[in-house]
Amino acid sequence: MFSSINPADGQQIASYEPHGEAEVGRVLDEAVAAQAKWRAEPMEQRCAALTRVGAALREGRDKFAHLISTEMGKPLAEARAEIEKSAWCCNFYAENAQRFLADETVEASAADSRIVYDPLGVVLAIMPWNYPYWQFFRFFAPAIAAGNGVVLKHASNVSGCALAIEQLVHGAGVPSALSRSLLIESKRVAGLIADRRIAAVTLTGSTAVGQLVAAEAGRHIKKQVLELGGTDPFIVLADADIARAAEFAARSRFQNAGQSCIAAKRFIVEHSVADEFVERLTGHARALKLGDPLEDGTQMGPIAREDLRDELHAQVERSISEGAKLVLGGGPLAGPGAFYQPTILDHVTTDMAACREEIFGPVAPVIRVANVDDAIALANDTDYGLAAALWTSDIERANGLARRIEAGAVFINGMSASDVRLPFGGIKKSGYGRELGVYGIREFTNIKTVCVGAPPARSE
Repeated sequence: MFSSINPADGQQIASYEPHGEAEVGRVLDEAVAAQAKWRAEPMEQRCAALTRVGAALREGRDKFAHLISTEMGKPLAEARAEIEKSAWCCNFYAENAQRFLADETVEASAADSRIVYDPLGVVLAIMPWNYPYWQFFRFFAPAIAAGNGVVLKHASNVSGCALAIEQLVHGAGVPSALSRSLLIESKRVAGLIADRRIAAVTLTGSTAVGQLVAAEAGRHIKKQVLELGGTDPFIVLADADIARAAEFAARSRFQNAGQSCIAAKRFIVEHSVADEFVERLTGHARALKLGDPLEDGTQMGPIAREDLRDELHAQVERSISEGAKLVLGGGPLAGPGAFYQPTILDHVTTDMAACREEIFGPVAPVIRVANVDDAIALANDTDYGLAAALWTSDIERANGLARRIEAGAVFINGMSASDVRLPFGGIKKSGYGRELGVYGIREFTNIKTVCVGAPPARSE
């Protein structure tokens, strides 16, 4: 039995019975049959369905946002923005899929040489709780436009969102068997990956889970896209606009209570401006309104689960015991719910937990460095490589430094964020493959070469 717990008060919202093996088998059989028909539908029809899904998301925005806030604790304003971004993604691929997947003519030895993009089949999507709608729709929209079918295995604590997504998509006219949500335990995922009816797998989650999924998919020679963890650096050089950098640092670290793969997680600051940066960052963090995510004025809600809050607090305590200076926060809030104070740790060093490990919560570790070369070296001194931010007034230098940073994306004088128009993904233990943009829609296609030779000359 899956339980949905409101992290703001610890009360159970609902419980859900997992799908049995017979139901899972039926869903997969029907998905394969539906996908075989869907791939033959004109692109215009697929895109029209995506347009309807986008409209349905916007129409039900407040209802869906309320469900997000209740199940995982995101403030309503952020939850509404998540729904809007999901709708944008659907509209983007509805408008661009035809162009992205158009046949490409290539000059070659054959008279007619082309590259075509065929769907792979039914794709298993293993999705996390932190952005329960956005994480799904940024995969769903390009996959459906490309002619694939979709089976969603969502995080169990957002089962309500998973079922609401299924209902939304079906209500918008997407064939009901083409996109389904399966409520199954994590231990059953390996069997699902191995099933011959699943053609490929996409995962957004922790690196540890990514290793398991990659191993299972690799064992069965199935395509994967993995978007995993990160220790994303936020580099502030001495010539940066410190006031603006601190403002964006607070936004990047504390939105969604710090529960984002792409959030800034290591603040690497040159010594000469570190005091000012920490003072300004502390001011922004102290001003945050922490409270009930269903109240419109709330800026930061609880951690999604109490066990995750306890793990976060253990990391903070270890870092302090290792010598980090506690500037602000540092502990859970008294009372019900999984709330954790906005926390800032200064004088963090590379051997401390706050620097070595991914911090998935509202904790900002500040690491002071002597110069730009030390900053870049420290940014790269990690097993991860999802995204990075770089703050400096010298844009020419910044463009050169961006090429030296080992990450899937670098944001100069801004905060790391996903954009439906740009490829998104990481390197090293942050995963591989790309979502979004033109590259995202091609990930789950067979990039097929078609060559037609000149017919043989006829003898008279």
